[in-house]
Amino acid sequence: MPLRSTARTNLVDLVIEQMETLIADGEWQVGTKIPPEPALVEQLDVGRNTVREAVRALVHTGMLEPRQGDGTYVRASSDFGAAVQRRLRRAESLEAYEVRASLERDAARHAARRRTDEDLAALRAVLDERLVAWRGGDTAAFIDADVRFHQTIAQAAHNTVLAELYAHLTDALRGTLEAVLGAHLPDAVHYQLDAHTALVDAIEAGDAEAAERVALAHLTEAMDALRGAAGGADAAPGAPRTPHDTGDDDHA
Repeated sequence: MPLRSTARTNLVDLVIEQMETLIADGEWQVGTKIPPEPALVEQLDVGRNTVREAVRALVHTGMLEPRQGDGTYVRASSDFGAAVQRRLRRAESLEAYEVRASLERDAARHAARRRTDEDLAALRAVLDERLVAWRGGDTAAFIDADVRFHQTIAQAAHNTVLAELYAHLTDALRGTLEAVLGAHLPDAVHYQLDAHTALVDAIEAGDAEAAERVALAHLTEAMDALRGAAGGADAAPGAPRTPHDTGDDDHA
């Protein structure tokens, strides 16, 4: 006798679906804490055990993460994203960067062909934020701006699957950025202002080949830096050197 699917009428399943929707729609953003259990019980109008089972199920998939004495946080925007993050945690930084390079090369090419005026404005704005963070020596802000810059390019490619895959690489990307910034390398490798500006210029010009070429060149430079850092010669954690610290100009 063939198996037949059954309707999902279980209360726990319904609560799980509501929570997944809140996460997917961005009402519960990745990295933020979800409401405490009493609030969920009241808002969902279900019993405490139902809420606990639903939260436990989402913790199991990796979408939620309990932190003892603090609460429960959103870890991934989907169960697929959680699976990707689990795999990336077992990967070497260079492996994750190579996957990122493949996605960014395609994203740059598609963005040059499909970008809108709004996409360009967003890219120029985050490029400026990246410069301000670098000049201020704010490592965390610089990494945030750099991540958002590349996510904006992925979004400008107007391919939702590509953009989602890239978003799920964010955590691994932050780790590789920290590794590059912590290595004793020239500022041109650390910051890559000219490369990032040239990438936006190529996208604005609609030159897909140039955009792909620039993206590949600056990612290759960063991967070479990671290989050097992995060798352990001079790699050391620390904040990036700013033009004020080194006497270099803004376009180093």
